[in-house]
Amino acid sequence: MGSDVLPCYVVCDVSLSMTDHLDEVNAGLREFRGAVHADPSAAARVRVCVVGFAAAPAVLQPLRPAAELAELSGARPRTGSNFGPAFALLRETIAHDVRTLEGHRLRVHRPVVFFTSDGRPTDPATWPEAFAALADPAWPSRPTVTAFGLGAVDRGTLDRIGTSRVFLGQDGIRLGTALAVSVTGTARRPDRV
Repeated sequence: MGSDVLPCYVVCDVSLSMTDHLDEVNAGLREFRGAVHADPSAAARVRVCVVGFAAAPAVLQPLRPAAELAELSGARPRTGSNFGPAFALLRETIAHDVRTLEGHRLRVHRPVVFFTSDGRPTDPATWPEAFAALADPAWPSRPTVTAFGLGAVDRGTLDRIGTSRVFLGQDGIRLGTALAVSVTGTARRPDRV
């Protein structure tokens, strides 16, 4: 086996309710990119994928080195905030990426998901099932999930999603700091899939 890799998935709600927060998300992505770059051991391990979602999800940036992390320049606020399809796409994407990385003889750490939203899904009855599949303890590639709330958050929903931690922007915590803490701390631990 070759080097260790930590796959990180930044999942961004780009629905209309998040319009006022997209600049903050982009600033957080820049701050995170700088923090990883400043930590040579994390820079060598961390790979980042960005997923945007509103009514439907899309991979905005496939998994690549954190130094190449792009901003949400192509993401325009859209209607809907369907969490379920985002979690389903995330599970498929993680499964594919882990297979690909292992096929390149890399040791893969347990993936990290950083989910940023106001926590107000438009599919409240159906998203929990998709999330349960993503967080299934029987799935070897199940990620640790950190939730980051922006704006007028629904803390109860974010608490259900943040299996590892929940941060709230209204508490004065910057997105980039929360993302860096979540990812670089995990990069130093030896848990692999």
